[in-house]
Amino acid sequence: MSWQIVPTILAQLMSDKDVAKTQRVMRALLQMTKLEIQKLKDAYDGK
Repeated sequence: MSWQIVPTILAQLMSDKDVAKTQRVMRALLQMTKLEIQKLKDAYDGK
């Protein structure tokens, strides 16, 4: 059995109505093997 924990912040970042923000978050997420919340927030903010 496999378990995966998804931080609640990820749902918040991905549910924004601004498509550009959610696309940046998704691009950053797909490059990760381990979820790094600060990097996801930075992508959301366009940093």
